[in-house]
Amino acid sequence: MPASNVADWDAIIRDPRFQSLHRRKTTFLWGLMAISVVYYFLLPVGAAYYQDLFKIRVWGVVNVGILFALSEFVVAWVIALAYSRKASRDYDVMAAEIAKEYGGVKTEAVEGVLV
Repeated sequence: MPASNVADWDAIIRDPRFQSLHRRKTTFLWGLMAISVVYYFLLPVGAAYYQDLFKIRVWGVVNVGILFALSEFVVAWVIALAYSRKASRDYDVMAAEIAKEYGGVKTEAVEGVLV
């Protein structure tokens, strides 16, 4: 453990807990990205191959295609919420434990954002 405020990043990177944290977080993020990409491309695929379905009027000029396009925003927010909850419940706790052991690695606030 370093005595100064300078972190030994090489030691942190070699720490099995950090490697586990990085692996778990990366796997989770790739899963979220895959879900978002698949859902994103369902819109053009649906518009091209399922035109009859997308043209069904739901209310006035609003049809299934427009509702599906708007649902993209809902999915984006759900994915952001899922990551935020997972990060605060798991990843932030693990990172805090690692930082505590390595001298409480300091972060600097830049315009209200921790970096």
